[in-house]
Amino acid sequence: MTDFLLVRHGETVWHAENRYAGRSDVPLTDRGREQAQTLAHWAATADLTAIWTSPLSRARLTAAPAADACGLTPHIDERLYELDFGQGEGLTRDDMRHRFPRSLAAFLADPAEHHLPGGEHPRHAAERAAACLAELAHDQPHGRILIVAHSTLIRVLLCHLLGIPLAEYRRTFPQLHNGALTEIRITGGHTALLRLNAPALTAAPALP
Repeated sequence: MTDFLLVRHGETVWHAENRYAGRSDVPLTDRGREQAQTLAHWAATADLTAIWTSPLSRARLTAAPAADACGLTPHIDERLYELDFGQGEGLTRDDMRHRFPRSLAAFLADPAEHHLPGGEHPRHAAERAAACLAELAHDQPHGRILIVAHSTLIRVLLCHLLGIPLAEYRRTFPQLHNGALTEIRITGGHTALLRLNAPALTAAPALP
């Protein structure tokens, strides 16, 4: 069995306005950097065997203190990129409502089949992230691996691995907190959800 700790990067400068940050390289706020340090305090005693991260700087900078704390070199994998939000990139919900109201309404009703105009299909994103984790689980059958990535990517990945329809990812997992831990265990190709949105400072010990 391989345990994965899935973490959304720290808060960014687009957080306050809830702008859609897909492939844009948006910097962390001071609070985001504090969340990275909190994650590092947890990581120092978490018995991690590896750390993998999205190439975007908000994920890499969130992972870096944790890597230093436990003496690991973070690995970067393009399969952990956030979804490309196409025409929605950098916009707020109100912006989208003015620019493409019908497409936004369709997206809110079914964000899988009607993803944002010009954006990446969530199924493709879920499959690429799942392929990354499957490869890591094969290489580290007894590993405990920290994955620092992005909100929408982690939510569609969870749906994919747990057999939840992708159209439900926004309703089933309405929010992932910055810097919080979501833990899954992959055993023989089957996935169990061990915890969701647990604060790094108070996260319970790993389940046996």
